Amino acid sequence: MEKFFATCPRGLEQLLAEELQQLTAKNIHTVGGGVQFSGEFSLCYRTNLESRIASRVLWQVATDRYRNEDDIYRTALALPWNDWFEPPLTIRVDVSATRSPLTSLNFVTLKIKDAVCDRIRRLSGRRPSVDTRQPDVGIQGHLTDRDFTLYLDTTGEPLFKRGRRIAAGEAPLRENLAAGILRLAGWLPGIPLLDPMCGSGTILLEAAHMALDIAPGLGRHFAFEKLKNFNRRRWQELIQQSAARRKPRVPLSIYGSDISDEALKSARVNLAAAGLEKMVSLKRANVLEISAPAKEGIIVTNPPYGVRLGEQQELAEFYPKLGDALKKKFTGWRAYILSADMRLPKLIRLAASKRTPLFNGALECRLFEYKMVEGEMRKKRPEA
Repeated sequence: MEKFFATCPRGLEQLLAEELQQLTAKNIHTVGGGVQFSGEFSLCYRTNLESRIASRVLWQVATDRYRNEDDIYRTALALPWNDWFEPPLTIRVDVSATRSPLTSLNFVTLKIKDAVCDRIRRLSGRRPSVDTRQPDVGIQGHLTDRDFTLYLDTTGEPLFKRGRRIAAGEAPLRENLAAGILRLAGWLPGIPLLDPMCGSGTILLEAAHMALDIAPGLGRHFAFEKLKNFNRRRWQELIQQSAARRKPRVPLSIYGSDISDEALKSARVNLAAAGLEKMVSLKRANVLEISAPAKEGIIVTNPPYGVRLGEQQELAEFYPKLGDALKKKFTGWRAYILSADMRLPKLIRLAASKRTPLFNGALECRLFEYKMVEGEMRKKRPEA
């Protein structure tokens, strides 16, 4: 039984834990920014292939107590690096810490790198090179106040880089965050979905892949393929199983619109690259004027947020109009709006039924839930 750690956007840890449970992971434990779990080694293949929420899957290769950098060096030096990858492969070491007493993470990084290279050179006479941009093998260390853990990265390029998005908008939404928001919204295939400010179409793409049961990792390569213990036969079995589950490509009740011609062009390019341009309905429209495409459904959107003062003023005028449009034209719908603009709930003049803290990369956001019911959103006080 191997131990793993899957990272994810903060706020989506519980969703990732549920996903891992469906993938038959054991000993699942959520922590800030990810989930610890265990299983057969091939579970990391399946998680990389199937997870819509994870950012990266790390294989735990060591954990030990430490007092100083020399303790960390000795732990790393004792590991059988030669059993895991060939010396010609390039490496990169990254270190993170929580309440560590050590003052320089750069020095810790250097000690781990030296230990790996010293061990490999001792046994093979060759020393791996460092590549900080596109390494073959990623090595990650994490320090707490007393413990030190080492991981090998089984992913490579982050999992939110699905390899499907060709054109990006001004404030791109990470794909795994988009998938997480769709789950937080309770959206399921078959429920009408609308993104009225769709930008480059990330939410639409994720929804379409979920509806057609297309594994997010199909068609890309992973770092575990370069490890010595890579089981190609098992990997091909998992790919075939995932590919066999895919549903026929038929038009879906997924709708996107945007007022920007440039944004719509990007969305069309991305949908076409994924072979989904005929599955999703796209049109140019102003969100304040658009009509509901069905009697009931779910709106999921990531509206623009102001960076410059002029833009902030425009949004301060826009939000109340958006609230009015949702009330008048989307009765029976639920709206989920992701925003880094904390003025949104005050200015939109709707009562948020839920506020979920999330992070899009390093950017702190909130996912606001609004239920569009007939009449006044706020409950009236009973008369005396």
